[in-house]
Amino acid sequence: METHACIGVLTLEIHVEYSHSLKDKRQVVKSLKDRLREHFNVSVAEIDGLDSWQSSVIAVVTVANDRVFAEKVLQGAETHAADLLGGSLAASGVEWL
Repeated sequence: METHACIGVLTLEIHVEYSHSLKDKRQVVKSLKDRLREHFNVSVAEIDGLDSWQSSVIAVVTVANDRVFAEKVLQGAETHAADLLGGSLAASGVEWL
């Protein structure tokens, strides 16, 4: 029996307007990454904006054998991130591999 993995990548673009240092931004990013990992059992990494004080791009990845399940996980993660970040979530998008 052959199964195909479904890999989904949610990209979150974050703008932390009130951040005045890398330390401020990293606190926001670390908190978000930890919460998403804990609630959704996903892999999370900061993939861009590492040296910026106010912007960051976070990738949230899930792997499943069912695309419907993977979509629900990523939609839940996006909603949770939006609730946590409020206006700091500048953009988001999903890509399938």
